[in-house]
Amino acid sequence: GSEMCIRDSVVALARPQDVEQNVRTNTEGIDIMLAIDVSGSMLARDFRPDRITAAKEVAGSFISDRYGDRIGLVAFAGEAFTQSPLTTDQGTLQTLLGRLRSGVVEDGTAIGNGLATAINRLRESNAKSKVIILLTDGENNRGEIAPLTAAEIARDQGIRVYTIGVGTRGTAPYPTVDFFGNPTVVQAKVQIDEKILGEIADLTGGRYFRATDNAKLQSIYDEINQLEKSKVEISQYTTYTEEYLRWAAAALALLLVEFLLRTLWLKSLP
Repeated sequence: GSEMCIRDSVVALARPQDVEQNVRTNTEGIDIMLAIDVSGSMLARDFRPDRITAAKEVAGSFISDRYGDRIGLVAFAGEAFTQSPLTTDQGTLQTLLGRLRSGVVEDGTAIGNGLATAINRLRESNAKSKVIILLTDGENNRGEIAPLTAAEIARDQGIRVYTIGVGTRGTAPYPTVDFFGNPTVVQAKVQIDEKILGEIADLTGGRYFRATDNAKLQSIYDEINQLEKSKVEISQYTTYTEEYLRWAAAALALLLVEFLLRTLWLKSLP
């Protein structure tokens, strides 16, 4: 009895803990839709080697940093389509991201449609944090849905939208073909609707960023990454269940039993 009692007391003092590694289910994590502009102007070479390649590279490293989150992809130009629904499958995501290219849909910039398509993918989500990162290099000139209407729907659904305007300030070199059909490069004015992108972000509790080169674009994604990590600090958490109270109670019970036994045993002696 005494040995058991001492052992239990020592165990209790050691404060054992049940360590439960809890890899998040999506109800505790973040669902993120990346909406990427694939219009013809994304081939501009103010980014290395061009805007769309830079955007894909940075989005790829962002995806690999967010292991365990569900991420999906929407592409938009004159219309929008889902390239990947929400998934935690990093391999598939990276493959589908790699396949994004300009010229797959009618040209134009339908920001409202891009946003609405991303919202639709988050509609059934029960994640604690729902986020859209929308990247564009132009002004809304196509689509049936006005960008601010889509932003209001996002706000009502509890979705935060981070917007990124991609393009240098002033003019940028755009590849094109000349009158004779030969490839050439022309300088064209960079026109980003920063006012609308800022309003979308403000309305939904996100932020607007302007990326003027590759490094700035990378730092923007890093910042969004940190902002979201600080908002939901349960990406992988460890719950410690304090067990020592249970052990202490057991030790106390044994001491009591021993005391009673001794008392009764001594009383029963002649």
